[in-house]
Amino acid sequence: MATKNTGVQKYKYYKVEGDKVERLKKVCPKCGAGVFMAEHLNRYSCGKCGYTEWKKNK
Repeated sequence: MATKNTGVQKYKYYKVEGDKVERLKKVCPKCGAGVFMAEHLNRYSCGKCGYTEWKKNK
């Protein structure tokens, strides 16, 4: 039996301190503000447009 999709938990993408809001995830440079990139082991990728940035090796 399939489970119902609960949606995105957007409160995990921001941190509020006083009257300032900080984004915790990287924003896609092609799509603009409001579209966050997924963080994988070796890259960041946008689920909307497919843009990929590779992480630097340490």
